[in-house]
Amino acid sequence: MKHSKARILVVEDDAALLQGLMDVLVFNGYEVRGVAQGSEGLRVAVENPFDLVLLDVMLPGLDGWSVCREIRRRKPNQALVMITAKGAEDDIVAGFKAGADDYVPKPFSLRELMVRVEAVLRRAGKKTGEQAVVLGHIRFDGHHLVAECRGRSVEITRREMEIVAYLHRNSHRIVSKKELLTEVWQYADAGIETRTVDIHMLKLRKKISTLSGDGSFITTVRGEGYRLDAAI
Repeated sequence: MKHSKARILVVEDDAALLQGLMDVLVFNGYEVRGVAQGSEGLRVAVENPFDLVLLDVMLPGLDGWSVCREIRRRKPNQALVMITAKGAEDDIVAGFKAGADDYVPKPFSLRELMVRVEAVLRRAGKKTGEQAVVLGHIRFDGHHLVAECRGRSVEITRREMEIVAYLHRNSHRIVSKKELLTEVWQYADAGIETRTVDIHMLKLRKKISTLSGDGSFITTVRGEGYRLDAAI
C-alpha cells in the first residue's frame, strides 16, 4: 500500500543506512527527509509536520530516547518508530517508555520495515481508545491518558489505552496476540516476528499493580492470548 502524501522524517547517523532508508521509502511512495544528528532531528521534527518520525537510538548530539521523549512532549500525537539493535530488549523497553509507537530491530528486512511503517501510519490520526473504561476500582481515561484508583493516578500511553479498550470490548473471549497486532497495532501482516505485545502487556500490568496492587485481571492464556477477567 502506498501513501503518496505521507511525510516521513528519518533520523539516522549512518550515512549509508540513512540513504538506503530514504530510497526505500521514496520508492514506496512517501515524501522523505533525512537528518543525521539527534538535536537537528528534534528541531526538524518539532518545526515541521510529519506523518511519521523514524528514529535511530544511537545518535550524535542527542540520543534517540531523548529526542523521542521531547517530540512526544511537544507533539503528543506524533507517530514515532524507533530503530534498535537486534535483540536489545532494554533498548526496546526504553523506546516504549520514551513514547515510541513501535520499533524496528536491526538488522531488518525491507518487508519488516514497511510492515511497521504502514501499520503506524494506518493508525496515526485514528482516535481509538478515547473512551473511559472502568475495571474494578480503576478508571482508564482515554482523553487525558491517565489511570486512576482511589485517589492515586498513573500516566498511560495511547497504546495502553487502546489495549484496555479492545480487551474490554471483547471481555467475553480470549484475544490472541495476532488479533491485537491486527486490530490495535493495525499490522497488515500479523505473522511478523515481534515482542511488541508482550512488552506492552508487561508495562500495563506493572501500572495496574502500582495502582491497585493487582494486575491479574489481564490473564495470559498460554498459547492462545489474553483474557480480561470479567469478575474484576
